[in-house]
Amino acid sequence: MEMLESGLIRMSDRLYVLPYEEKTDRPNLYYVKGDRYSVAVDAGNSKAHVEKFYRALKESGFPLPDCTFISHWHWDHTFGLHAIHGLSYSTKLTQDKLKEVMKWQWNEEAMLRREETGEDIPFCNEHIRMEYPDLKEITVTATDRIVSEPVSLDLGGIAVDLIPRDSTHSRDSLFVYLPSERTLILQDADCEDFYHGTVYDQDRLKDMIAFFESLDYDYHCLGHALPETKKEALKRLYQCKNE
Repeated sequence: MEMLESGLIRMSDRLYVLPYEEKTDRPNLYYVKGDRYSVAVDAGNSKAHVEKFYRALKESGFPLPDCTFISHWHWDHTFGLHAIHGLSYSTKLTQDKLKEVMKWQWNEEAMLRREETGEDIPFCNEHIRMEYPDLKEITVTATDRIVSEPVSLDLGGIAVDLIPRDSTHSRDSLFVYLPSERTLILQDADCEDFYHGTVYDQDRLKDMIAFFESLDYDYHCLGHALPETKKEALKRLYQCKNE
């Protein structure tokens, strides 16, 4: 991996990433550069996050993404949707959840009430307040298109496989597999489901480990950490399975 002056990390000539930021829980934003089309993975947690991503792309001489694939519904991956270039794609579960979140009110009383009911969690609200000093600036939109089954897209010189499926983190996950780069972009999918506790659901974990083992890849690209190898990821997940 190589850090460019623009702030992007070059993983290959086809794959780049704007690194995550812990302070306001901004995740990695991935960019896949094809000869005819380019795509992004996730829309970030705000308009400011998207603008930072796009500045880095422009400074690197890259076109803005023609479309953006959304890995799951959580705020830090979707609240920048209204500011993206091109169309957005997600699973139906993601789109449905975002339509629900669009109805939420953004004030202290409503946020605390959602914590009490379990609709949202303190960790998210704490970081939302940091990213949005003025809660009135929050704009939530749903995705434009649905990915309902696995599909392969030819961007020109590189293929992108979209795989909608369950995960240990959220039931609405969309995985982005790059066979020629030997890379799987999964964002937070192999984390625990923090809306239902901090312990892995063992059945979901077993299923997802089997899914990872079925794919031929080397690089396991996460949401809030640097990419790791498939071997490292499986070792970590097997430890969680045996706890």
